[in-house]
Amino acid sequence: MTGRSQSKPRELALFGHVLRRDVLIARRFGGDTLAGVLFFVLCASLFPLALGPSPSLLAKTAPGLIWVCALLASLLSLEKIFQPDLEDGALDQLMLSGLSPAALALAKITAHWLCSGLPLLAACLPLLLMFGLPLKSAPLLLGSLALGTMGFSLLGGMGAAIALGARFSSVLLPMLVLPLCTPLLIFGTIACSAPLQGLSPATGLEFLGAFFCAALPLCPLLAGIGLREACR
Repeated sequence: MTGRSQSKPRELALFGHVLRRDVLIARRFGGDTLAGVLFFVLCASLFPLALGPSPSLLAKTAPGLIWVCALLASLLSLEKIFQPDLEDGALDQLMLSGLSPAALALAKITAHWLCSGLPLLAACLPLLLMFGLPLKSAPLLLGSLALGTMGFSLLGGMGAAIALGARFSSVLLPMLVLPLCTPLLIFGTIACSAPLQGLSPATGLEFLGAFFCAALPLCPLLAGIGLREACR
């Protein structure tokens, strides 16, 4: 019992160390975060040009368009969650640090969301004005996207670990992750569109919450198995 009680604080310290390390690396090379945000905003900006200036049409299609752009922007940096550490040998050292592979995967996935998913939420605010959505819809959009982007990072991190070291992983990874993210995309759009139609967003939000609660333990566990296989 004493050994287990002493190992938990050590694992938490290692988890925090990996999380801080990845966040600091992302801040040092901030171009990846900036590229994701710019892609998100520019991609969303193209739709008003294609659909025309109709305010009712833009407001009706805005939730789905913003969710699609958020999903595509989240995919940009997935390959960099584990691949750079595998190439320079840091992943082998992290696997030997005493932190379980699942906890290591969760720490790196959390850092990915903090550095890629969280900035997307801030970039959503100007898009509300661009699409003519009322400001009162901002809490619902940001709350649902917070759950959605966390789900994207969990599924993406799992896919990145499974595809780690594979040939043509840059092609394999989107094909693996996009189908898994489709339910999040559908129910996130339903939740954000419901108030525009006079309906309750509860169903969509409940699904997003349930999906996140299921993915939080399962995705790091499967990602840890992928990391273990990649480091053999």
